[in-house]
Amino acid sequence: MASKPFKRKPNRNRSSSKPESSMAFAKHLYIRKVFILLSIILLVCVVIFFGVSSRTWKRMSADHHSIQFYGYEVVNEFHHDPGAFTQGLVYGGSDSLFESTGLYRQSSVRKVALRTGKVEILKKMDDSYFGEGLTLLGDRLFQVTWRTQDGFIYERKNLQKLERFTHQMEDGWGLATDGKILYGSDGTSTLYLIDPQTLKVTRKYGIKFNDHDVRYLNELEYINGEIWANVWQTDCIARISPNNGTLLGWILLQPLREGLLAAGYDVST
Repeated sequence: MASKPFKRKPNRNRSSSKPESSMAFAKHLYIRKVFILLSIILLVCVVIFFGVSSRTWKRMSADHHSIQFYGYEVVNEFHHDPGAFTQGLVYGGSDSLFESTGLYRQSSVRKVALRTGKVEILKKMDDSYFGEGLTLLGDRLFQVTWRTQDGFIYERKNLQKLERFTHQMEDGWGLATDGKILYGSDGTSTLYLIDPQTLKVTRKYGIKFNDHDVRYLNELEYINGEIWANVWQTDCIARISPNNGTLLGWILLQPLREGLLAAGYDVST
């Protein structure tokens, strides 16, 4: 996402090189791989309306007429380093990606060629940090780290580290931007709005669905005036209004996971 008190993520344990629980690690990586693959294949994914057959989802839909449910269409796939524990992924234009990878002693910030998967620039992080969310605003890359309130700013051209900053979220999970402000998540149900100059929280929203907190907001993307947040340990992406934190809809990814498994993708490592 290394030493502060940890209360809200009882199942997200990670150790120096491996998570403390192999089952928790496998489960976490399993979910991560599914969502990150979706990002890498440029989920630029022509989202189409999805008719949900589950009785549970039908009940929920009936109670929330304004909430819509969506599926997806995979439009392309690209090579990617299978050893990268991807935590943040940003399209940088000109067929390039910027990527933040995690795991203690293995975390890095990278520039990657989209079409070949070749790592063009790699900056290894200090062993004490676990890299997390990443976003690009102008010529600066902003990154947060797991289990800390430390973040870093890098120069876009060569990934030179410009400065370290302290944020006001409880933890560092996801980052996104609309080109003016930063949006952050810390594994709770809170979506943070952050001033990119002062790096202070200017506003925050508690995200709810059916009067319940939507906890474990994770990787964030700003897409067509909405915040898309994958919910850790689920096959769902929440579509959120950045104006007031209203939940606008859900993208359901269970068929994607099942399709990847059927196609022989190894999602256990």
